[in-house]
Amino acid sequence: MAQTFGVNLRGVIDLLSHHLYSSPRVYLRELLQNAVDAVTARRLADPSAPGRILIESTERTGNGTLRITDTGIGLDESEVHSLLSTLGGTSKRDELGFARQDFLGQFGVGLLSCFLVADEVRLVSRSANGSPAVRWVAHGDGTYEVEVDDTARAEVGTTVELVPRRDCDHWAEYDTVAMLAAEFGSLLPVEVRVAGPNGQVLVTEDELPWTRRKDESVAQHHERLAEYCRETMGFEPFDVVPLEFGAVGLTGAAFVLPAGANPGTRQAHRVYLKRMLVGTSIEGLLPDWAYFVRCVVDTSALRPTASRESLYEDETLLAVRDALGTRLRDWLLRLDATEPERAGAMLAAHQLGIKSVALIDDELLRLAERWVPFETTRGTMPLRQFRRGHATVLYTPDVDEFRQLAPVARAQGIGLVNAGYAYDTELLKRLATLDGANTARRVEPSELLAALGRPSAQVAAAMKRTMSVAAKVLDSHDCEPMLRDFDPVSLPALLVADAGGARRRDAADARETADPLWQDLLGRLVDADSGAAQQLVLNTRNPLVARLAGIDDPTLLETAVLALYVHAVLQSHRPLRPKDTATLNGSFLDLLDRAIGD
Repeated sequence: MAQTFGVNLRGVIDLLSHHLYSSPRVYLRELLQNAVDAVTARRLADPSAPGRILIESTERTGNGTLRITDTGIGLDESEVHSLLSTLGGTSKRDELGFARQDFLGQFGVGLLSCFLVADEVRLVSRSANGSPAVRWVAHGDGTYEVEVDDTARAEVGTTVELVPRRDCDHWAEYDTVAMLAAEFGSLLPVEVRVAGPNGQVLVTEDELPWTRRKDESVAQHHERLAEYCRETMGFEPFDVVPLEFGAVGLTGAAFVLPAGANPGTRQAHRVYLKRMLVGTSIEGLLPDWAYFVRCVVDTSALRPTASRESLYEDETLLAVRDALGTRLRDWLLRLDATEPERAGAMLAAHQLGIKSVALIDDELLRLAERWVPFETTRGTMPLRQFRRGHATVLYTPDVDEFRQLAPVARAQGIGLVNAGYAYDTELLKRLATLDGANTARRVEPSELLAALGRPSAQVAAAMKRTMSVAAKVLDSHDCEPMLRDFDPVSLPALLVADAGGARRRDAADARETADPLWQDLLGRLVDADSGAAQQLVLNTRNPLVARLAGIDDPTLLETAVLALYVHAVLQSHRPLRPKDTATLNGSFLDLLDRAIGD
């Protein structure tokens, strides 16, 4: 047998009015929404019907209530029962014979927001269908009364009156009401006035701020939008991009931030739905890569959530996001073609977003190649400039590795690019895919070693005993010594490890603490490789390294070699393993003890 859900109406009202909305301030937005929809419904039947909304603060009414009056379609007794007093009912549904998309309201719960600030909601309405006027009084406990009173209101329309709770009186005072009305309703297509102790104030504007006026030049329109951004968004825009997407009735403007923005910063767009403000921090309107842009838009097709404080993620929003992303992409390409210097400054400031979209867009990849700066051994410069002096772009995908290798590569005349920052390695790989495999590739340690000079036979012979001792003490660190003659002279040693060697070293470290089964498997992985995981390249041009050949004390020589090894590890910015840390402490204390003893 089918049963009907039991509903605790008071609990539902508390849930919706206190947990659906983020702040009590939305109560006025919902009242304005209902009033605008009522006017819209009446004008669909009678285009000549008046469209006015009057909000009277507690100072104006004089009885401690807030009152909002509209010239809308009104309600009769049956509609009050079926729409106002039914959760989820809405006067904008097909019960009135109108298409739902013509209205702001969609869910039939907006009037409940009044209970955020009021204990009692009173309504007097006269329907345009000629029915007698009706009174409706709702209470916070979920009860309501309805009374037909033809003398309650003479004109078609509705008056809603709120009785504020004691702790919410300030929400109905003139200053607060005027501020909220201007914020939410300044762009509404219906005349909205707020009445206070000193008379009435018109809060609605005749046109959308981003609409170009007939007597306005492009430059004047641009400056007016920049001024709007300064006043509304709080920053001086780098540029203003007009937005229009006719398929969803969207118009507006995009404002480019003047300086680099943190990619993790929330997008905060100002969105209007049929000229009613949805919110000032709406996310998801633009692609993620456009984090350096803030928008103000009005649309007629996007769907708000039930709280009307964010947008519903559906196919329409996806289409809008793609269309606006394409608009911004075209603006970037046009800026590059017409104002290259400004394009360079903009791309340098917002390079992370540009690089992210360049991974999937060939034209923006060329733009990034031409303008986005990269750290190289020749200084900071765009890839296009770097490529003029190098047939192949050699890069390292690790920032610390670049900082270790850069001085040596620079001294040998090898061009090297730091691709260790976000998207850099992927961009270089994509560039190689488009322009050929030899366009860009990761530098191999063997290439760098091959470019380093070999010491003379005399120097190699003098260092023979030193190399023998070094091979013995470095073996436990899976490292082998190597002699080279290179610049800069100030660098005593260079630690070089390839990807395979690093994997072998990590496997060996994991093997020491793994259970027997994993020890066996990791042992096979380690044994499959041959040779040491890393090389300690000693620079025979460095005076300290040259003096190693003259050390007669075997213990001191071992300590010196280990100290050079740990110094090279620190220079490479690699994490110290426990074994390395012990070596660092031991060699330092030993050398300190010898220095103090001498």
